[in-house]
Amino acid sequence: MMCNALSTGSPPTVLSPPPPIDRHQLTTTLASCTTMDELKQIHSQFIKVGLADDNDAIGRVVKFCASSDSGSLEYALQVFDKIPRPDSFIWNTLIRGHLQSGLDDSCINLYSKMVTRSVTPNRYTFPPVVQACCSVHRLEEGKQVHAHVFKHGLASDLYAQNNLVHLYTTCGELDGARRLFDKMDERDVVSWTTMFSGYAKCGRVDEARLLFDEMPVRNSVSWNAMIAAYVQNGRFQEAFALFERMQAEIGVDKYAAATMLSACTSLGALDQGKWIHACIEKSGIELDMKLATSVIDMYCKCGCLEKAFEVFRGLPKKGISSWNCMISGLAVHGQGRDALDLFNEMEEEMVTPDYITFVAVLNACAHAGLVQEGRYYFDYMTRIYAMKPKMEHYGCMVDLLGRAGLQEEAKDFIDKMPMKPDAGVLGALFGACTIHGNVKLGEVIGKQVIELEPHNSGRYILLANLYASVGRWDDVASVRKMMSDRGVSKPPGCSMIELNGAVHEFIAGDRAHPQSREIYSMLTEMSSRLRSAGYVPETKVVLHDLSEDEKESPLHYHSEKLAIAFGLLHTRSGDTIRITKNLRVCPDCHSATKLISKLFDREIIVRDRNRFHHFREGNCSCKDYW
Repeated sequence: MMCNALSTGSPPTVLSPPPPIDRHQLTTTLASCTTMDELKQIHSQFIKVGLADDNDAIGRVVKFCASSDSGSLEYALQVFDKIPRPDSFIWNTLIRGHLQSGLDDSCINLYSKMVTRSVTPNRYTFPPVVQACCSVHRLEEGKQVHAHVFKHGLASDLYAQNNLVHLYTTCGELDGARRLFDKMDERDVVSWTTMFSGYAKCGRVDEARLLFDEMPVRNSVSWNAMIAAYVQNGRFQEAFALFERMQAEIGVDKYAAATMLSACTSLGALDQGKWIHACIEKSGIELDMKLATSVIDMYCKCGCLEKAFEVFRGLPKKGISSWNCMISGLAVHGQGRDALDLFNEMEEEMVTPDYITFVAVLNACAHAGLVQEGRYYFDYMTRIYAMKPKMEHYGCMVDLLGRAGLQEEAKDFIDKMPMKPDAGVLGALFGACTIHGNVKLGEVIGKQVIELEPHNSGRYILLANLYASVGRWDDVASVRKMMSDRGVSKPPGCSMIELNGAVHEFIAGDRAHPQSREIYSMLTEMSSRLRSAGYVPETKVVLHDLSEDEKESPLHYHSEKLAIAFGLLHTRSGDTIRITKNLRVCPDCHSATKLISKLFDREIIVRDRNRFHHFREGNCSCKDYW
């Protein structure tokens, strides 16, 4: 065969070498890279063609590894360690990568190494380093970075200055922030918003408002920040006023609407909440999942479950947060069966529940006394969805068993927990012992809870209540002394009622309201009609060793009774009175309110710290199970 080939005179076949790999081709390929496997192949080609020391080329490799969702910060560091003289771009890329990964301390340490190796930082270096200092409140390091900004001629760089103002305000160094702010040659809307937001976070809301009013130009972020400042500091009326002004000047957006809905939720201000909801609809704001959940939550927590359901049913697509919110709403209103039905509907719609869903489901069982159902769903979440119960789920189960009078079973349940119970879990059992008068177990658990939460006044009050219920006045005095020695004070009972868009607040025994005389006159009428109907005050909740007549006086002036009296003055027969209270409704007020609803022909909806009570015609929706 060889002879035949030679005889033909054909030249032998010679394989030509592959064309050299072009640098541009490699970088283009890297730009379209999507996985670490592809990246590593391209990186190996860089090394083969002698680009391993080329900062421009190898910097692209580091950028993918450090910044891409598909990257690997660990691999970026391995590549970085082999670069002889990395430039500022590579250092900046690696610093940003650590910031994006939440490795703030590493971000600061990298910058320190960069400076030590005499690599000159630029305007892109400082923002991520300052942000890292903000995240971990490293003010001293931040001040050093501030000095470097000046040293490298970036004192007038607006982006760097804004970040530094943010650093000082975040760390509570408002005077330093203000000095820097006042010296700025140029300020943009970010500068102003950062400065007044810093004041607001430190509770200096009036100074924040002065700056807000001085702003030459405001955008929606500025308006939202100032409105949020009022809401977060409990100055709701000013928040509403500013929201109206925003609506008139630039129109509202979904962020402002969500902030105001949270204010309405906190206050139980249904009329204001309805107005905000109407603004959303009139303004054409998209009711996305988050905003829809805020609307549903507002209606649920303002005691208008029907409207919450109407919004929920009207959603074209329901996210998990909307389902969870509606189930939770039904739970706190004591409609446990309806909550479980909605959970079953959610499963039929092929929506997968999450941990929050099962907290809502177990809470629904606890508030409605559905013990068997609670046990079933606690097992169900693990058996069907392979979810390992968290502390909150154990707390719900303890609450469920304890409320049902099964305190010993609840105690055994706690003893078998795979983790150490927290104050919430033990507190649920403690509360149940107080409700059912289990002094022996309640005393033991109560003391444990107090040591876990030594500054929570509610724990001391519950223990004192427990002692008072059996006449152990010396022990009541010991608890009160312990509170005094530790500087723990009980917050006053506070109840709020909305009338014609205005929220009226009452504190136990308060006489500051402009209509105080009329309110106390109505209290007298309420008391007279209650006694005529056979009502007897439940004086065991009074924490003093007094005569029965003396004990009745403080009960007469509890904040929710003042709010009810005000509501009766301004409503007619058949109307609804809605009240929000910061503490758990006491047994005496609960009994009295049931009878008041019948005697004065009102529906009275009370939201206390734990749940809703719908009082109507002498009955309560909780069926006295609370």
